[in-house]
Parts: sequence; structure tokens; C-alpha cells
Amino acid sequence: MSAEHPIAPPSRDPAAFAVFYRQQFDTVLGFVTRRTDSAHLAADLTADIFLTALEQADSYDARRGAPGAWLFGISRNVLASHFRGCARERNAVARIAGQRLLDDQDVSAIEGRIDAEREARGLAARHTALSEPLRAVLDLVAVDGLAVREAAKALGISAATARVRLHRARKALQKVVPQSNTTSTSVNVLLEAAS
Repeated sequence: MSAEHPIAPPSRDPAAFAVFYRQQFDTVLGFVTRRTDSAHLAADLTADIFLTALEQADSYDARRGAPGAWLFGISRNVLASHFRGCARERNAVARIAGQRLLDDQDVSAIEGRIDAEREARGLAARHTALSEPLRAVLDLVAVDGLAVREAAKALGISAATARVRLHRARKALQKVVPQSNTTSTSVNVLLEAAS
């Protein structure tokens, strides 16, 4: 966002939250489509993230970080809960009952995003050798474009800890996929982005 259009802080007020939602929707959908290859699941998880953000809007504290970092923290938690088979999935199914179903155009648009993020998902599969704390920092900084300090806020750790984890992740990833491998262009780009 430019200085002319600062990111709106999250608010429980419907009109204010609508502004926040519009500003952050593409970012959140990108975060989700880099982590799943199902259009319907991506739509459900994106909706869950914004529902959780609306429910927790009163907990946002600008002194603890930017609205985007706060939303990335919520996004990570929602995705982690889903992939652990948590009760959130059952609640999401109950929430969408009676709602407009995705039409073919909606599905096509989300499938387009999934296709566009296919390389990022392939890259994510390559770095499974990293521990979860290292992957979390690497993903937020190199894949999702957060600054190290913002990633630290989203993860609830200090900036120094985030920098150490990022350094360790880069070193470990270099061992898994050597720089000379010509098929690992996306890995090299990731390593450069995390520098």
C-alpha cells in the first residue's frame, strides 16, 4: 500500500472492516493458494481467516505490529488448525450452510490463482527437511514478503530469533538443493529473497 492508501486497521465496525477486507483479500488468498491446491478449500480457508480476524479485531494492538503482520499470524493459526484436523473445519462447514455456492467463474478464478502459485507449492514441498519454526519464518519472509520484524510479530517471537531462524533455514535449504542445480531456479530466488 502506498502512503496515500495506508492499510486500514482491523475493526469490528462493518464498514471499517470492509475496507480492511478489500485491502487484504489478495494477500490472504495468495497466502492460502501457496499452501493448498483445492479451489474450494482455498475459498473456505480465506473466509475462515477473515471471520477470525473480524472476531478478534478488538485484540489488534498497533504497538505490536502492522495490521498485515497481525493478519498473517491469524492466517498461520487458521491453516495450522485446519491441517491438524481441528474443529475449525467442522465449524466452517456449518457456517457456509445456506450461503451462495461457488459458481464456475469463482472456481475458475481460484483455480487460476492455484495454478499461478504451483511453483511456490513445489518449492514448499522441497523444503520439508526444515523444522516447522524455520519453515514458518522462511515462508513469511521469502514467500509472503513480510519484513523479518513483521514475521517475528506474526509468529510471536523476537526479531533477533526470527533472523537466526531465517539464517538457519537458508543454510539448511542450501544443503538440500545446491546452488549449482539448474532445476532449482525457484529455490535460488527464494534464498535471494530471504537474504
